[in-house]
Amino acid sequence: MAGMIGGSTAERELASLSPWANPAPVISAQERAQRLTRARALMGQMGADALLIGAGASLRYFTGVAWGATERLVAMLLPIAGEPVFICPGFELGSFEASLSIPATDIRLWEEDESPAALVADALKAAGARTLAIDPAMAFLFVERIRAAAPGVALVDAGPVVDGCRQIKSPAEIALMQQAMDITLEVQRRAARILHEGIRASEVIRFIDAAHRALGASTGNYFCAVQFGRSTAFPHGLPQDDVLRDGDVVLVDTGTLIDGYHSDITRTYALGEVGDEVRRIWDIEKEAQAAAFAAVRPGAPCEVVDDAARAVLERAGLGPDYRLPGLPHRTGHGIGLSIHEPAYLVRGDKTPLTPGMCFSNEPMIVVPERFGVRLEDHFYVTETGAAWFTQPQPAIDDLG
Repeated sequence: MAGMIGGSTAERELASLSPWANPAPVISAQERAQRLTRARALMGQMGADALLIGAGASLRYFTGVAWGATERLVAMLLPIAGEPVFICPGFELGSFEASLSIPATDIRLWEEDESPAALVADALKAAGARTLAIDPAMAFLFVERIRAAAPGVALVDAGPVVDGCRQIKSPAEIALMQQAMDITLEVQRRAARILHEGIRASEVIRFIDAAHRALGASTGNYFCAVQFGRSTAFPHGLPQDDVLRDGDVVLVDTGTLIDGYHSDITRTYALGEVGDEVRRIWDIEKEAQAAAFAAVRPGAPCEVVDDAARAVLERAGLGPDYRLPGLPHRTGHGIGLSIHEPAYLVRGDKTPLTPGMCFSNEPMIVVPERFGVRLEDHFYVTETGAAWFTQPQPAIDDLG
């Protein structure tokens, strides 16, 4: 029953689900302190006197504050020596303090008619900082206001610091991602069981959200794409609510969050019988995914993984490069607190594969206007190669 397609109902599947039995521990205060130490070491290597991190995934990484960026500046200024300085709207102080997972002895508040950029400039002056590394995800309007407020300070890209920290996942991060992946894989299996002719994609999406929640992922779906038939030929679908027909290819791509860490799994299968060409393309896709996994070696550039997947497709007469029928996008992306983050498994990315890096492996094959096949699982780099978070789908008619 584990890998079956159809034959059940949403009500039956949801009734049999319960919260995850052994949730992974959240990130500790000690680990966050180690992240700040690592950031300071990387700042020293690039000659930066201070680091400015704005609201978003990187602020959550360093401080635990899980706020998205808005037009109001919320940030951490980390001098290379000394305690962090936090910039926060005055009316948000209570919420901000409740969200912090690290000690905060210096929180500087600004009112709605005041300039947070001036607070940053004052803190830089007090620290004697002449070079400020700025979060690459920070909005341009904040960067320009800080530049104007601190004319004697050189602003540089903090990418080497942010990526140098976030790309290499700790065992605690990998455990959180493992839980998220395991939950989503179970949801994928359950979603396949509720399919029947006439079901709408929107019904499947609602079930997937409810199933994630039932298994303990309190935010439900982080995202969900359910595509039937011709829609599967478009990597991110079409703006319509597909209705499933017997013999349709089915593509389901979804994920959730556990303590901010993402899962992201795609399965492709069919309701009923499909032709030999669909099965042939599915088998090529599986071979390409396996070749990409086998190509992972510590120290090798990321691009070799993409090369390995494309070589399988080209031997089968697909492509080359991004031509269709073939693979229209990169083989994979980094994943962690962001669903897509550096580095990338794509030609030209020469970032060395390093133990602790985590990636998707999804060399999708598109047959234009007809169908597409994407098998997506994730792996982390080990000392000897790679390890799967989830085992790949075994067959087109079996989700495993």
